[in-house]
Amino acid sequence: MHPAPSLILFTTLSGLGFGLLAWLCVTLSPPEGMAALAWLALAYALCLSGLAASAMHLIRRERALKAFRQWRTSWLSREAWAALVTLLLGGGFGLSLLLGHPLLPLGWLTGLAALGTVFCTAMIYAQLKSVPRWHHGSTPALFLAYALTGGALLYGQTWPTLVLLALTAALQIWVWIDGDRRLARSGTTLASATGLGTEGSPRALFPPHTGSNYLLREMVFVVARRHLLKLRVLAVLLAFALPAALLLATAVSYFNFICLALYVAGVLLSRWLFFAEAEHVVGLYYGR
Repeated sequence: MHPAPSLILFTTLSGLGFGLLAWLCVTLSPPEGMAALAWLALAYALCLSGLAASAMHLIRRERALKAFRQWRTSWLSREAWAALVTLLLGGGFGLSLLLGHPLLPLGWLTGLAALGTVFCTAMIYAQLKSVPRWHHGSTPALFLAYALTGGALLYGQTWPTLVLLALTAALQIWVWIDGDRRLARSGTTLASATGLGTEGSPRALFPPHTGSNYLLREMVFVVARRHLLKLRVLAVLLAFALPAALLLATAVSYFNFICLALYVAGVLLSRWLFFAEAEHVVGLYYGR
């Protein structure tokens, strides 16, 4: 599928923000006073920036508030409600921290809601049967792993970050390897897509049309296979290997910013691959 910059920024920034908020809220010794205010401001800034980036992908942005109406059937709507509930709960917990009387149960509830928001974001993609690479339980697991890893790194939790970097890297590599076979395993072909399988093996004589259209722009995106391995290796180096090496090599505080910059660059690249590698079955009609 087309790797829209707005969706890449949305999933990266909101994952970092809600991951950081989860770490702030579940710790047994949360920051208090102005330190708590600063941390919460950073988490909220990332969350809101990500959500704002997602709105940029809408053609009719003035209708964004209508996303709240379909919570019974739409994961997008559930994500909107989960984000709103998380931010409201986080505001109450932040107020208790600012006053020096942390309400830990409220914090734990906020952290759970933050992870629930990330889960809803992932399910927007995991629910799509038309994209076999995404239609798998590993999609929400990977989104949650990235959020927890980024939050731990941002919050300065060195050893949890190292453990999560290793686990998330292993999960990401497995998702790439297994994802490459999911379209074939789904059994979807031009014959099954057209319903003509009983008549033989159909093939397209002419393309559906000669010009570009919405389906080609949004649903059919081709990445040169010779570049995929290089991009995957680069993503692993940036997001996992180099940050882990720097965290192990030194305890100097400013290296945390370098680790964070490398991690974010790696996540941006992995998110680009997440969208660019996703084969939508509509591509079968175009010989892709």
